[in-house]
Amino acid sequence: NEVRRGLAHSILPAEVYGWMYPQGTPWDAPIMGEAREPAAIPGPDIFSLRNVMDSASPVRETGRYPLRGSNNWAVSGALTATGRALVSNDMHLGHRNPNIWYQARLLVAGPDPVEVAGVTLPGGPFVVSGTNTRVAWGYTNSYGDWVDAVLLQPGARAGTYRTPEGDLEFDVHVEIIEVRDGEDVEYEVRETIWGPVLDDIDYPLGEVAVSWIAHKPEGINFRLFDVERADTVFEALDIANTIAMPPQNFVTGDAMGNIGWTIAGSIPRKSSFDPMLPADWSEEHGWQGWYEPQEYPRVVNPDSGRIWTANSRVVDGAALEIIGDGGYDLGARARQIRDGLFARDVLDPEDMLAIQFDDRAIFLGPWRELLLDVLDDATVADDPALAEYRALAENWIPRAAPESVGYRLVRAFRLEVENRVFHALMSPVRAAYGEDVDLRLSNQFEGALWALVTEQPEHMLPAGYDSWQAFLLAAVRENLRYFDEEFDGPLSARTWGERNTASIRHPLSGSIPVIGEYLDMPADPLKGDLDMPKAQGPTFGASQRYAVSPGDEKSGIMHMPTGQTAHPLSPFFGRGHEDWVR
Repeated sequence: NEVRRGLAHSILPAEVYGWMYPQGTPWDAPIMGEAREPAAIPGPDIFSLRNVMDSASPVRETGRYPLRGSNNWAVSGALTATGRALVSNDMHLGHRNPNIWYQARLLVAGPDPVEVAGVTLPGGPFVVSGTNTRVAWGYTNSYGDWVDAVLLQPGARAGTYRTPEGDLEFDVHVEIIEVRDGEDVEYEVRETIWGPVLDDIDYPLGEVAVSWIAHKPEGINFRLFDVERADTVFEALDIANTIAMPPQNFVTGDAMGNIGWTIAGSIPRKSSFDPMLPADWSEEHGWQGWYEPQEYPRVVNPDSGRIWTANSRVVDGAALEIIGDGGYDLGARARQIRDGLFARDVLDPEDMLAIQFDDRAIFLGPWRELLLDVLDDATVADDPALAEYRALAENWIPRAAPESVGYRLVRAFRLEVENRVFHALMSPVRAAYGEDVDLRLSNQFEGALWALVTEQPEHMLPAGYDSWQAFLLAAVRENLRYFDEEFDGPLSARTWGERNTASIRHPLSGSIPVIGEYLDMPADPLKGDLDMPKAQGPTFGASQRYAVSPGDEKSGIMHMPTGQTAHPLSPFFGRGHEDWVR
């Protein structure tokens, strides 16, 4: 991502780059800090699209890559009938059969007994997320800046690179890939003191190495064991700050009603380079040790009695400088979770489950209104196809429900508009580096995009259109062409469930003729989408979901997809999957 941003940064005016790649939007819902208003649209004296032709290839319902992220939140004992904290966690990952997690309850007898329940990785020694009857805890990917692109400077001799300690030779490892019925392939891996070289990236300013926490010997330890024995939120937070792993949002609550958030994992202390772009570390190391546990940001027992995270920006100010931006998600999902928590004064596990299942299309609501404005009475009067599109959007089910046609059409409209706008804005970058340059929009691009389609400045309208109305209408017509060419039947048959259909495969199903498909989970139409708590796609979604008060585990809820065994004759094959779907 830093390489992709570096390409854009090297060509676009600073005002345009900063506007397209902000640190947040009005959708933000951090637990520390506020939402951010978008920057002003750069004026015509800085940037104009009036000479840029709209040449974007149709996006055809494909949006930004699905963040394999998660939701978690906690409410204090002041908001529960039991006086105990209530913790909820649903970690979103790629789906397969069997599930990535294994449910477990661990009982250790003796003078120092342990009772812990939750999910493990099969073969792993930890209960990764769960409860020990005194403390419950869960994780979401923090998407902080835990990886950096290091721009390598060639050394004086061939096969060397510059470092603050002088020129060093690459450590070269040759991997042999054996090919069935073919010649072996030698694959060369070059290592630097900062990390491996990305030989498959052609960056015009030089070669790039990757510095990532998980590459460091001190980046991994086994202190996750100690969380299983924590007695209070305060102890759990202290332990979390000493765990070495790629950092996660750690949310916890205890039987006494306390709740807290912090970062679990090692946080590198960085020098003054710009961490959002490839940086030259040949004169000064970019990573200069690690933050001490007492320096980690944390939130404990906020006045609201509520804590939530969903892979978006969690903090602001000095805390954000420590964590950084590693491509965190748009804040729409976190905001919907936050608002769901504040809609209730007392919560129980069923209330938590209702928020986990929340598939309301709040994020797409404004886009539906925009679409209806574009398809006004005059526009659809003599065009039955446009009139049908409008009617289906106007009468939509305002949720990512399998039976909703309007949801799918509004979503497709937004994606097509986003694709065309981003493609036009990036035209100078493609002109410099070629049409096939690999670019990716920011997850925070929504702020800039929404400003354009609502303010509709003439200088940002691509060539070939006499109005923004015509530009937006072209996106609708492209969607109509797509649905007509790729699908049979009327537009009214294009339900969300037709696209959002489960594809959860067994690792052997593609290799066994005839009966292999019976090893896969059913192709159920699924609720949910990216920008809502019910984050769900055909091959990714909640790999587990639970809600539990430590010490009241019997009242908790736990769901997992697919079951825990790959053996189709086992009574546990697919067990629990239907509950997870329903």
